[in-house]
Amino acid sequence: LEEVPSEVFNYERTLEELYLNANQIKDLPRPLFHCHGLRKLNLSDNDIQTLPPALSSLVGLEELDISKNNVIEIPDNIKGCKCLSIVEASVNPVGKLPEGFTQLINIEQLYLNDTFLEYLPANFGRLSKLKILELRENHLKVLPKSMARLTELIRLDIGQNDFAELPEVIGSLPSLTELWCDNNRLTALPSYLGNLVKLTYLDASRNRISYVAEEIEHLAVLSDLTLTANKLQKVPETLGCLQSLTTLRLD
Repeated sequence: LEEVPSEVFNYERTLEELYLNANQIKDLPRPLFHCHGLRKLNLSDNDIQTLPPALSSLVGLEELDISKNNVIEIPDNIKGCKCLSIVEASVNPVGKLPEGFTQLINIEQLYLNDTFLEYLPANFGRLSKLKILELRENHLKVLPKSMARLTELIRLDIGQNDFAELPEVIGSLPSLTELWCDNNRLTALPSYLGNLVKLTYLDASRNRISYVAEEIEHLAVLSDLTLTANKLQKVPETLGCLQSLTTLRLD
């Protein structure tokens, strides 16, 4: 399909889920945004470049997938979609998030892999219901301090970015169970990583890590640790204190 079939709009009052993924759609027609009952909209793997401002009229939208398009900007008034709980926008050249995005306070899952992001909005921590945050393959060097408010975050992926050190705010995420920080420029696993007492999975492979802080021994439920392709001269003694460790990769 190169355009949204007009027949779809015969159901604008009753339509709740619309899947238009894997087509060649470039433009989103105005009648699409009259489907006010829409809860799920999947536009993945198309040729969409712009999201029209009318997107904000989909006030009941809970899940939006715009991954694998050519979207260069997420409109600020996406903040009108107050019910959004899942946003998948990976593999788009968006570059940055609009300030309005941080008003989507019901988001629980956010996927922004390979989106050319260089920074996140300063008040990103307003998204305090986030449970899954994927930021892989971007150009991030820092994370905003406000992320300390993401107390429900379970999974964080910041792999393949430009971090020279693990952001200290990560040590303030008490619910975190899975952390990917592979393929960066990290030189150490710092002491504040020891605060993550619920962490079960840590991938810090392909960095420049030569130092592991003693506080890592507090990761009592860590079962899977990957430190492949780093600059460790020897196995840190601290790792011997990890009582739950079942998988250790040091190749």
